Amino acid sequence: MSKQTFVIVGASLAGAKAAETLRTEGFEGRVILIGEEDVRPYERPPLSKDYLRGESGRDKVFVHDESFYEDNDIDLRLSSRVTSLDTKDRVVELDSGETIGYDAVLIATGATPRPLAIPGANLDGVHYLRQVGDSDRIREAIRGAGHLVVVGAGWIGCEVAASARQLGADVTMVATSTVPLERVIGQELGGFYRDVHLEHGVEMHLGMGVRALRGNGSVDEVVLADGRTLSADLVVVGLGVVPRVELADAAGLTLDNGVLTSEHLTASTPGVFAAGDVANAWHPTLQQNIRLEHWSSALNQGPVAARNMLGRPTPYTKIPYFYSDQYDIGMEYSGHATEWDQLVFRGDPGSREFIAFWLEEGRLRAGMNVNVWDVTEPIATLVASRRHVDATSLSDPKVDLAELAQKVAPGQVSGD
Repeated sequence: MSKQTFVIVGASLAGAKAAETLRTEGFEGRVILIGEEDVRPYERPPLSKDYLRGESGRDKVFVHDESFYEDNDIDLRLSSRVTSLDTKDRVVELDSGETIGYDAVLIATGATPRPLAIPGANLDGVHYLRQVGDSDRIREAIRGAGHLVVVGAGWIGCEVAASARQLGADVTMVATSTVPLERVIGQELGGFYRDVHLEHGVEMHLGMGVRALRGNGSVDEVVLADGRTLSADLVVVGLGVVPRVELADAAGLTLDNGVLTSEHLTASTPGVFAAGDVANAWHPTLQQNIRLEHWSSALNQGPVAARNMLGRPTPYTKIPYFYSDQYDIGMEYSGHATEWDQLVFRGDPGSREFIAFWLEEGRLRAGMNVNVWDVTEPIATLVASRRHVDATSLSDPKVDLAELAQKVAPGQVSGD
């Protein structure tokens, strides 16, 4: 019997962790990991933080040592792109014209930045942050720029603004939202981050769109929706990302805000799996489809996809998690709150050390710890329980969260 071939499309964190898991789980067949970039798989969170500021080098962002792929007989194809996926004959075709037959394929194509669709968006000096090379170029541009304008107030926009201020640049943030991060954490917590950036010298134009960018070849001016203009030597656009589903779409897979998958990360066609930013996966604990554009989903979904590729049914039950560092403000967010009717604080946000809890009908949907540590596990357990939680206990710093989680959900863990 010939050995099986598993193809992973996307040399991303999810793809690299899937390849690693295939080997650690004892798979002896061919593992082919295909990536469009010319560098081996790396982690993206540092690109807007310490790597952007030049505090850490590339050796700190790579998922594995350079020798890992050869040592583990993983066929890493860099600067290669899969142009088609034939799910009937189970074949992928590369841009080189090579075709590779597969027994199972994992789509880990990630996401791409949402473009700024206005006049002047293609001028030199306009940057998006997604790849490690983007971070290199933005760092060098910041060092030579007098004024940076960040368009967008999501996580990337906020982290780039913070890093640029720490590098000494003048920074202006422009966003249509009324506070930073409004879509994810709401008005009150968004106001907290607005105040943090204002205190660090970021000029803000919130509730304001951008009409155009101007410049003679290179951007030097940002035109706001109300006609006012801002000088800009450099513009970084952070308007979110969209999942890269072109390959999956052409292959006829079911799409819905990404590649729609089961709790086992299986796509709509047998032998096809998806993980990371591109996967909109059914979450059996939270009873909804969730597509997360964060490091934790790539880190944890890759191994789960690998086990399912091996025919070892493993549901993905990890409670969503992400983190952000801006200036001296570190935070961790556990859960998935798209709607809530109560916001509860443990501690004073003014002290810069607190936990925020989002509840809906008495059930904890998410918690965010700011400069408070070692509480993500009990928060995740409380979210996973889907049981009523006493808001007074959540707000009381004398109530141990681990003990509360054990009381509400005895023996329950947050999942992996």
